[in-house]
Amino acid sequence: MSEHWSADAHYHSTLIKLQKLFGRKMNGLCPVEKIAYKKRVPNTRLIALILALATLAVYLPATRNGFVNYDDDDYVTNNPMVTAGLTPAGVTWAFTTGHASNWHPLTWLSHMTDCELFRLNPAGHHFVSIVLHAANTALVFLLLLRLTENTWASVVVAALFGWHPLHVESVAWISERKDVLSACFALLSLLAYLNHAAARRANPGAPRTRAYWLALLTFTLGLMAKPMLVTLPCVFLLLDYWPMQRWSFAALPAAVWREKIPFFLLTLASSAITFVVQQKGEAVVSLTKIPLTYRLENAPLAIGRYVAHFFWPTDLTLIYPMPDQLPLAWVGASVLMLTGITGLAWTWRQTRPYFLVGWLWFLGTLVPVIGLVQVGSSALADRYTYLPSIGFFLALVLLANEFSQRIPLPRALGRIILAVLILGCITLTWKQIGYWSNGETLFRHAVELNPDNEVAWVNLGVALHNRGDDDAALTAYRQAEKVNPTRYQTHLNIGNILSSRGLHSEALAEYRQAIQIRPQQASLYLYAGQELAELGQIPEALAELGNAIKLDEHYGIPHLETGKIYFRLGREAEGVEEFRTAVRLEPDNYQVLAIVAHYLAATENDTIRDPQTALNLALKANELSNRQQPMAFDILGMSLAAKGDFTNAITCAQNALELAKAANLKHTEAIQTRLEQYQNQRPWRESFRETNVPASK
Repeated sequence: MSEHWSADAHYHSTLIKLQKLFGRKMNGLCPVEKIAYKKRVPNTRLIALILALATLAVYLPATRNGFVNYDDDDYVTNNPMVTAGLTPAGVTWAFTTGHASNWHPLTWLSHMTDCELFRLNPAGHHFVSIVLHAANTALVFLLLLRLTENTWASVVVAALFGWHPLHVESVAWISERKDVLSACFALLSLLAYLNHAAARRANPGAPRTRAYWLALLTFTLGLMAKPMLVTLPCVFLLLDYWPMQRWSFAALPAAVWREKIPFFLLTLASSAITFVVQQKGEAVVSLTKIPLTYRLENAPLAIGRYVAHFFWPTDLTLIYPMPDQLPLAWVGASVLMLTGITGLAWTWRQTRPYFLVGWLWFLGTLVPVIGLVQVGSSALADRYTYLPSIGFFLALVLLANEFSQRIPLPRALGRIILAVLILGCITLTWKQIGYWSNGETLFRHAVELNPDNEVAWVNLGVALHNRGDDDAALTAYRQAEKVNPTRYQTHLNIGNILSSRGLHSEALAEYRQAIQIRPQQASLYLYAGQELAELGQIPEALAELGNAIKLDEHYGIPHLETGKIYFRLGREAEGVEEFRTAVRLEPDNYQVLAIVAHYLAATENDTIRDPQTALNLALKANELSNRQQPMAFDILGMSLAAKGDFTNAITCAQNALELAKAANLKHTEAIQTRLEQYQNQRPWRESFRETNVPASK
């Protein structure tokens, strides 16, 4: 007999008996009646363990990758609340913040735990994501086995889920921890719900089971990791249709939909919170920028591209730009394809219900990210397929399983096809993991695939700047400007490089262009004000800083810069008031605290110098920076010396020099000079006043 994915001869004979008993064709699949005859599959746990270990092996090369300069800085490396590890303040912040335009407290806690365990060693962060993905692969196998009682079909679906290159983005991108974490809770919720549904089917009048409450709990935790799970209750309903057969299109019992009410209430709450947070963070793109007609055209095209990527996963990238105009022929073809598959699934709803369930699972879980409410500027994203792909693979593999029984293949040929499929996925996954080595390789690959990808050019420039190659970074920014001259971030980044080179007039011109494009962006006025101050145009500088303050009353850095200008003018008392405001507005910004401490500890003005306040601020700045910043240790040393504690001041200066050397910082002469001062029992003093500075208006 040909070898198929459906167990063995004993299974088929039992299946025939069940077909006769229930009087309808079952197509080699296990409907809910198999609850009465529950075939025990040997070594289930062993198979799940093997799948998990194999997934670990496939993704282990990702532990050699670093952080990338796209969200990783915002989520981890430059986020002081996260880098501090698990702290009471951090836990409170995780549950109350809308940072990064999302409310996902469990994701923040996950990153904090990584920093607690591994600090900023990217290998540890990557390993945790890989472990979660490996666990998810095993859970997919257990879920599919629970749905189908078909061991080898479940293995194939789990293998495709675990090793398909479309999922590299979710696993190899540290910022996408929310994908693998939320999916883990979603899979646990699905498994718990199936146990509840089986119990309620056997005894409809029984009270809600422990499994029901476990499903509700894990669904809640999943939403707190990533709100994309809002349509998961619809998947519960699909599984009630098949394989649980708790309802049909002719009748939906009240008990079936009533028990979903708590889940849908959580969905509404999560959707409302997410929308408010994303609106506040300006992540939601308005209809004036991307019209509804464009979104309706892009949605079927994006789904069609996802389907194509499942079958031909090449040329995958982080950013898929939205073109100015969509090719109507491709949109039409995508609509026809989706309509055809959906129509076929509906036609097969009686004979192949698994296909309808798998297809609707795929479509339904994509709804929150299909672009009808547009977040960001990407037309689609590989990471969005992580959970939806389970439904797609379910429909595809079970359909292939059925056809393989109708058209028997030689055993060797079947094994070869399956081996080629799996090995092809693994090979492409390894290749895709390599692109995530660092920001430069990631975005260089993106611009090679699409030279008109302005977002990729900008981020390639950032990656090149981060490794010290400002010439190459400037070239990348100019290329981005050529593709789209109306992107304010491009002018901002060009201005930053020009400013670092002392070309303040040229930098100011770039900031002015950025302001024209984005006049509501407070930070741009801050940068313009800084350049004007460098050029000695003090009244104009104060005016621009005032504009920044008016636009964002919670923005502390313009007050900091205003205070520095007042010190230059000899108006130290006014400067101190501005410093106090900056600290009040940004009490967890270690750079703000350190700079204020510097002025209060080192000023030559005896009436303004405040060593105790400087020490308090410097100590907090050092803790917020995880004791890893040379500047924080340097200023802590200044503050201690101002208090007369030269022994500890010397230690801090030495620590600052060691950290600067480890970070390959070149200009450490000032720290060395201060160290010599402390060794000679003298505090550090400096004048912040400047002569020939024009008076402000």
